[in-house]
Amino acid sequence: MTTVRALPRKGATKPSAVPPDILRRLNRGEIETANLAEGLAVDFVALLGEIVPPLKKSAAPHFTAAPGIVRRMAIAAELLLDHKGKRGIDELQRHPADTVRGWAAFMIGLTPNLSLRERLKKMKPLADDPHFGVREWAWLALRTHIATDAVEAISLLRPWTSDSSANIRRFAVESTRPRGVWCTHIDILKRQPKKALPLLEPLRDDPAIYVQNSVGNWLNDAGKSSPEFVTTLCRRWMKESMAPATLRIVKRAQRSLATPVALPPQTHSSVSNRRLKSKLV
Repeated sequence: MTTVRALPRKGATKPSAVPPDILRRLNRGEIETANLAEGLAVDFVALLGEIVPPLKKSAAPHFTAAPGIVRRMAIAAELLLDHKGKRGIDELQRHPADTVRGWAAFMIGLTPNLSLRERLKKMKPLADDPHFGVREWAWLALRTHIATDAVEAISLLRPWTSDSSANIRRFAVESTRPRGVWCTHIDILKRQPKKALPLLEPLRDDPAIYVQNSVGNWLNDAGKSSPEFVTTLCRRWMKESMAPATLRIVKRAQRSLATPVALPPQTHSSVSNRRLKSKLV
């Protein structure tokens, strides 16, 4: 008998459009979110109450100011640390709900008296989580620590660039982006992006589009304050390698530059065709 696998949910296009039955299951921690809109729709107070029943009433005042999603994640993690302690991290990072696993990531970031090395070690399983949202929370939860000592972070993350998991390789780059999204900028990397070359160089021809996008985005960030660094690096990379992955990264890296380095004529169509093929297989 042939087993038919259910297709993943597409998810609502906005938080207010999440169907009531789906929202109810999300708030109970029974299912994962399908997209960001569903993640934004989750009632944190209700879900916290499912994890720690006393929080069903006591958590509400902490969310009355309607802070942004990153701050709400941190608030939930603070409350969970107060009730469960750091031992709760291991329990919550195995929870079926991606939002709860995201809270575990923020608990790692908020746990006192840990070195950056220790935080990264604890975060690695969440950085490789199957759910896209948890992987984003993983680097965002450590962003402040990484920004505080970017040089040490780059040294610690260098071995991650050779990991067999594309998720781990991508984390090494995404977590150190000079500007990034929803997070603190890293001034030293805006001014001296070459310090991140130990992370960027090993990934300049990475086979995973997930990693290629991150490397390209990293350089696009850098180009806003250090355009000459980006053009010089892209020019050298193309001189040393015409690998399709490298050309795709170079194209993405230069999208905001006023005077980008010219790519070979065939690059545009070949990159587009490969991207289309990757979505179909």
